[in-house]
Amino acid sequence: MPEKQTVEWKSSWRDEYLKWVCGFANAQGGVLEIGKDDRGAVVGLTDSKRLLEDIPNKINSSMAIMADVDLREEGGLEYLVITVEAYPYPISYHGKYYYRSGATNRELTGNALDEFILKKQGRTWDGVPVPQVRVEDLDMVAFREFRRRAMSSLRLTEADVAVSDAELLRSLRLTDGDYLKRAAVLLFHEQPEQYVIGAYVKIGYFETGADLMYMDEVHGSLITMADKVVDILYSKYFKGLISYDRLQRIETFPVPIAACREAVLNAIVHRDYGTGVPIQIKVFPDEVIIYNVGQLPEHWTVADLLARHSSMPHNPNIANAFFRSGQIETWGRGIEKIEEACKAGGHPAPEFVATGTEIRVRFTTPITEVDFGDRFGEDIGDVRLNASQVNILRLMSADPRITTQVISERVGTTKRQVEVNIAKLKALGLVERQGSARNGTWQVK
Repeated sequence: MPEKQTVEWKSSWRDEYLKWVCGFANAQGGVLEIGKDDRGAVVGLTDSKRLLEDIPNKINSSMAIMADVDLREEGGLEYLVITVEAYPYPISYHGKYYYRSGATNRELTGNALDEFILKKQGRTWDGVPVPQVRVEDLDMVAFREFRRRAMSSLRLTEADVAVSDAELLRSLRLTDGDYLKRAAVLLFHEQPEQYVIGAYVKIGYFETGADLMYMDEVHGSLITMADKVVDILYSKYFKGLISYDRLQRIETFPVPIAACREAVLNAIVHRDYGTGVPIQIKVFPDEVIIYNVGQLPEHWTVADLLARHSSMPHNPNIANAFFRSGQIETWGRGIEKIEEACKAGGHPAPEFVATGTEIRVRFTTPITEVDFGDRFGEDIGDVRLNASQVNILRLMSADPRITTQVISERVGTTKRQVEVNIAKLKALGLVERQGSARNGTWQVK
């Protein structure tokens, strides 16, 4: 049996191996076997009787915990088995904290240590209270956008959101006693970077790996950030391929909007905000890469991420607010939705890469290879509409009072693109607006 998360072999005892005991205690527990080589074969101990007494005393005196130390024999050779239980509170060895991850033992420092201690306390980074911020300091626009989205997605009722901002935050579990949680500040503050460094998105266009041509930064409340990022990408960074079906002009982008928006939302919701590093989106002529500081759930691989899985958000308080606003699902379907959107648009599925500290999503953009065969909608008289325009007409027929913002969410495109398509539909005489912009209705002809 190879070494793994809960098994470690050492040929002889050294006091530094107390760090491994600490690592097991802070993780899932484990077994440290002394007197075996790195293949698990017994090599024996010459001082097993002394170690049988010394090791338990050293564990207790240095960490104030207990571990079972058993003497065993195989083939006439003795070895020790040290069994360590997982402890519900943080264990330190000489003032330092160690953690067993996979087959390695690592010292926890900085943000990793903060998150570990919070986890042992049953808390998360985004659930820590921030005493300096009041409800009155938060952004009214962000609250208004949350209420509108929550109602239109039917995640909350009109009665649910017809409360004060303070009551709304409490119902979303974004308060801790008299204090707001970090999640509340990130979600609803107009300038969350005053309290959380790096809480923004950087976008850059590169001709090659090093040649930055131009860039943007997207700041503000998280609840409104995804729309801002997607609007900038599709209005400034992505070049649409223009084609025509009869007199109909068709614009096809290198990444399906629904897939891009889902990837941006995943980055915003699951990012490790304690690092101070912003989300970075690099746009190249042939690929788009979203860099997000964070890591997969413990013991997960990219294969686990791509398979069907339950939702395990790194920031549960932030994720809950995004779910209530209707922007994400709670069932771990984000990756699946990205792949479905790419497949529906005739694009290759993106590549997902996870390192120890970063998760990357890479969309290849072979725009000239896109198959236009089934990208478009249906004939209406002598005019052939694209899929977005057909969906817009169907939504307007079902709900004449529907807003352009809700249409953009249902169709999976930006509000700007919806307005462009509506203008085309009006020019073709297929739809007409009756009444005011605020209280009018759509009439589909």
